[in-house]
Amino acid sequence: MSGYATKQEIIAVAGVDDLIIRSLLDRLQYADPDGDAERLGISSALWPLFGLLWPSGAHLAARMAEHPVVPAERILEIGCGLALASLVGHRRGADVTASDRHPLAERFLKENLRVNALAPMKYQHGNWASPDHIGRSNAVAGEYDLIIGSDLLYERDDNADLAGFIARHASPHAAVWIIDPNRSNRAAFHRQMAAGGFLMQEERIDLAASMHSPAYHGRCLIYARGIPKESLNKGARPLVTP
Repeated sequence: MSGYATKQEIIAVAGVDDLIIRSLLDRLQYADPDGDAERLGISSALWPLFGLLWPSGAHLAARMAEHPVVPAERILEIGCGLALASLVGHRRGADVTASDRHPLAERFLKENLRVNALAPMKYQHGNWASPDHIGRSNAVAGEYDLIIGSDLLYERDDNADLAGFIARHASPHAAVWIIDPNRSNRAAFHRQMAAGGFLMQEERIDLAASMHSPAYHGRCLIYARGIPKESLNKGARPLVTP
């Protein structure tokens, strides 16, 4: 017995084939019998959030569906949850590594790879709020040309842990995409990224409600280091040549 209930849905992402995604049934699910999540600082209220599909994650996946695939480009998704964007990139042939701190994120990723008949993909433990990941054999390591994430700014980060994590794992010529639903911590994060040498621009996302999805208002926060600011637009990539 897993201790939690799941559901399986067919998820449409514009520009690519549909994906079958297994997720938690709802936000009421919780199962941490060995205290693994608690030791990582994941409360019972936060526990189910990794296993649900969120609008910001869907917009990140749609952006990945438009992104040119370049074999030499290394991509890291941080706080991946169900890793929808990573799955989109992986199926298109991109070199993607998914990462999260939740103890069940890798299990759900493997299951969603299986139900979509996809080859294995890379997963690493990534916990920017604590140095605990450093001693893990599967901790995020190395540098990446593109770092992506969604819904990452939901908590105050006075120590700039997230910006520091990104700076450590961004290559000298890197871009960063963060899809954010207009959270109040955005301005502080901008300052922290600027202190790390990143240029920044924002793209507004304002979508009316439709038959299939609610209205969405947010931003794609785009950062770059070692890349001309004018090349940050989606059409200007790839930033890594074969």
